[in-house]
Amino acid sequence: MNECILIILGVTGDLARRKLLPAFYDLVKQKKVTKFAIIGAAHDKVTPQQYLAQARTFITDIDEKIWQQLEGNAYYQQLDFTQAKDFLGLKSLVEEVEKKQGLAGDRIVYVAAAPHFFCDITTQLGASGVVKKKKSNEKPYHRIVYEKPFGSDKKSAESINACIAKWFDESQIYRIDHYLTKELVSSIALVRFTNSIFEPLWNKNYIESVQITLSESVGIEGRGSYYDAYGVLKDVVQNHMLQLLSLVGMEEPASLTGDAIRDTKAQVLKETKIVSGIVGQYEGYKNEEGVKKDSSMPTFAFLELAVDNKRWSGVPFYFVTGKSLEKKETLIRIKFRTVVCALEQAERCEPNYLTLTVFPDSGFSLTLNAKKPGTLAGVERISMDFCQSCESVLTPEYEVIFEEVMAGEQSISVRFDEIEYAWDIIDKVTAMKLPLLTYKQGSKGPQEALTVAEKKGLWW
Repeated sequence: MNECILIILGVTGDLARRKLLPAFYDLVKQKKVTKFAIIGAAHDKVTPQQYLAQARTFITDIDEKIWQQLEGNAYYQQLDFTQAKDFLGLKSLVEEVEKKQGLAGDRIVYVAAAPHFFCDITTQLGASGVVKKKKSNEKPYHRIVYEKPFGSDKKSAESINACIAKWFDESQIYRIDHYLTKELVSSIALVRFTNSIFEPLWNKNYIESVQITLSESVGIEGRGSYYDAYGVLKDVVQNHMLQLLSLVGMEEPASLTGDAIRDTKAQVLKETKIVSGIVGQYEGYKNEEGVKKDSSMPTFAFLELAVDNKRWSGVPFYFVTGKSLEKKETLIRIKFRTVVCALEQAERCEPNYLTLTVFPDSGFSLTLNAKKPGTLAGVERISMDFCQSCESVLTPEYEVIFEEVMAGEQSISVRFDEIEYAWDIIDKVTAMKLPLLTYKQGSKGPQEALTVAEKKGLWW
């Protein structure tokens, strides 16, 4: 598990320099990877030292000895994602490096490229033999990682998956949603299933609603051409937010690893339906570089969904997400049903809330009703809080991805049926042709959404 050859396709891109290379450097520094080689590949004409230098600015506390080790084990292959001869050259380089470095042949290919290249890349990797079709227990392993988004709708996702399934075994494939590696997100199931105060209450009898918020204070940050092709629904709802819903809503899996957890998540997404929605676009979006002047792409969404099963029947799931909003925040707020106060003199009891915060301070908060000091039966709300990010250093998400892929752990990988069900939901939202509202940058979103939220007792 502590040795491999890492092949990054799209090594000169933003993802590789900001996330992948710094994460791999950290694993080498921590001695979690002790024998390795990095082969970068892209269309550009660069040297290994040049693509590593681009990543160096995103690494803090550089250890020069480790950095020299990285440089001494880095290689580069210029290639066109559609050209067979380039991939044959890549295969020759991989075999040469494995022999030179004395590596056993374990290979991880990280596809850090746009989804419209996925099928071309897959075909060339398979045809050239850079990645061979192998079962999960075959050694040495060959594993391939695809970074989201996986397609742009259900039809394109199915086409990509058919291409991948032709060349590789499902156990080799990692469709990555990096949100699943965040410490708090990965512990949602543990919070549910290891605490007897929660699991018996985790159903329609005790929960009134679930709100998932993923708000961003920044705009599209120079990604105009990408964002204007996807928008808020395909950029974060289809993957991050529906994955969070599946973790909150799933039934108890046989175990908290691999296909057991993916089976239960997929079932929830299969049962999820769109009820209503409001979409908006922030003022000034059409002036962003790369955005069409007549763009109708939404940058904000307020959705109500329902999970049509015995556990959740009648419980609304609300999504709130958008760019250029008042604050950056990611949380899940579970609202429990209001109880009838037993004391006649007591004031109206407020509902209990369990809030799981992913950002800014990862942790948990549970609000309770308690006696108000100085009164006979007055009630006040108190909060029991735990700040996970304050107590411990959280493992960076891409380090987790590399470790899990090396270990062959697939619970961080989104299985294709999950993607298919998620696209079903998004395609139905798109078909609703919701009117596009506008909102001011730095606000909470369109006023129409705030009005509906207030009526439903929601806030963000």
